[in-house]
This record gives sequence, C-alpha cells and structure tokens, in this order.
Amino acid sequence: MKPFLSDKRIIKMPSILWQPILHGFILTTRPKQSAALYEMIFEDGVSPLLKYARAQAANVRRLLPHTKVGIAMSYSSPLIPEAIEEMLQAGVNDLTIIPLYPQYSGTTVGSVFDDVMAFFRRSDKIIDLRFISSFYDHPKYIDYYAEKNAQAVKEHAVDTLNFSYHGIPASYVTDGDRYPDECTETTRLIMEKLAVEIPHLQTYQSKFGPNEWLTPATDATMKALPEQKSKKILVIAPGFVADCLETIEELTQENKGYFLEAGGTDFYYLPPFNDDQALAEIFVDLLNK
Repeated sequence: MKPFLSDKRIIKMPSILWQPILHGFILTTRPKQSAALYEMIFEDGVSPLLKYARAQAANVRRLLPHTKVGIAMSYSSPLIPEAIEEMLQAGVNDLTIIPLYPQYSGTTVGSVFDDVMAFFRRSDKIIDLRFISSFYDHPKYIDYYAEKNAQAVKEHAVDTLNFSYHGIPASYVTDGDRYPDECTETTRLIMEKLAVEIPHLQTYQSKFGPNEWLTPATDATMKALPEQKSKKILVIAPGFVADCLETIEELTQENKGYFLEAGGTDFYYLPPFNDDQALAEIFVDLLNK
C-alpha cells in the first residue's frame, strides 16, 4: 500500500501535506483492513490479478510461440524493473509494453510509463521500445463486451445496464487526463454494437479520500436506481481486464448489497476477460499493428 499511495501519479497532493497523512493515519489503519479483504480473494497466496496475468501470458505464448512474453506488476512482485531486466538478460532488443488498462489515465498507464522510462534512464541497454497507451476502442475489445452483454440481457431480462469504471479525482481531468473521454467512448461503442434498446448508465467507483471524484458514483447510483423503477440490473466493468478487489468485493458484494437493500430484485455482474484467450488475441493485434 505504501508504494501505491506514495506514487505521485496517484496522489498529486504536495508531499509536505500528504506524507504526514499517509504515515500518521492511513498506513496505521488501512493495511489491516485491506489485508483482510485481499485474504478473501487470494487463492493459495496468489492474487486474481497475478493469476490472470500469468494465464494471459500463457495464452499469448501459445498464439506467438516464438515471442518472449513476460508480466510485471506496478506495486508487487514481479515489479516492472525486474521484468524488464529479465527481458534484457534473455536478449530482447525490441520490446512492447502493454499496460492492462483499456482506458488511459495518468494514474494507471502514466504510472507504468514512468516506471519503464525510469528503468532505461538508469540503464546503458537502450533498445527499441514501444508503448501501448490504451485499447479502449479496439474492435475485438468492443465486440467481446457487446456479445457478452447481449447474451446476459437476453438470459436475465434486465431493465438497466450499468457501466462502472474506476474513478479518478475530478481535478486530474481538469489538468488534462483524458480518462473519462475514453470511458465514455467505450460505453458508446459497446452500446452501438449491442444494438439493443435498453437504458444504460455510466458510473465511477472506488472513490478514495475527501476530494471530488468523477460522478455519478456507482454506490450512490445503486442506492437510487430501485426508486427509479430499475429493479433488474446488469453491471459491467469494462475498465478492468481481470477480476480484482474492486470487482469481487466492491461490485458483487458491497454495491450489490446497496442495490438489493434499496429495493432492487435482481443484480447481475458481467465478468471481464480474466483468462479468456480473447484478451490475448487483442494483445497480438496490438503487437502486430
């Protein structure tokens, strides 16, 4: 948690103000709370994110057997510098970085870019380097969610679709972060491809801290929808390529609870790619583009 909350891409508050809050309050309380939540979703000590990253790396290797494929995590092992060093030791001289975030944000993709560039600023091994900033509108990505949505709408006869994306502070958007624009375009393209007349919403989840974040908030929406006659809802989180704490605990438990407590009758969740090879096929397209 400390590396994550010390990342200046994540928290833009001046260090002289933020560090006392981080060390005096957050790091003395939240780690225990977070550890308990993570323990609920880990399998044999492995997080879902790492599990599915390994699965997708294996999928890409099957599709591209002569390509060296590695994985890296921003705040846990294997860290980005470790993964790049392993690539260089293996003789790689042409490297493509694909952050597993469909929509660009400085808080996510920008942070990965910083780590990659920091590695090469400290290295004499300069290679051909390519960086994929987003794939929010990739045709196969859009098709995947449109097809899955169509199946779920037909199967469950829902009356509302809710696209829930991870939020960021509103001030970051004012500073130039294009994230909400890419989220909105993803939603538009999926609905256009879906070609079903059904009400849909776009909301943002996972707010942290007192500052204003992107709205409308997913949790507030879940509490309000039943009063607006939306009783059967399908929640989609196309900003995540794999299930994690934000989907498993926050969406399918916390927000489902809000919706049902407010009078909703049916809450359905559409999982992301996880280990589906469809995601690896998108990666192959990006590599060959």
